[in-house]
Amino acid sequence: MGKTAAQDYDDITKAIQPYLDGAKAGKGDAMKPAFHANATVYGYLGDTLVSGPIKLIYDWADSIGPAPNVTPRVVKVDVVGTAASARVEVDNWQKHRFTDVFNLLKIDGKWVIVNKIFHTHE
Repeated sequence: MGKTAAQDYDDITKAIQPYLDGAKAGKGDAMKPAFHANATVYGYLGDTLVSGPIKLIYDWADSIGPAPNVTPRVVKVDVVGTAASARVEVDNWQKHRFTDVFNLLKIDGKWVIVNKIFHTHE
């Protein structure tokens, strides 16, 4: 018997957790287990387009440091077989508020983020 939607939801939220932990700690290396090595990121930070390898997010987290008051919340998960998307609302990340949308793929039985797009709220 395959996994249920609830089991996939739990596995996906667990897969995203290292990203959230890394945001709180201000450590890009802590985020790496959540992402595929070739993951990408796209979004605007103010008027600046951020686009490229996920390392850009790791470096940004390192540069701004710990965010002990960050309050992330997974608000939506959609799963179709081995593909999924998850929307996360992130408040108080060093005075920023983000909506992150992650695209995940189940590779070798494990959910991993392959792409992150984000919106910065003003």
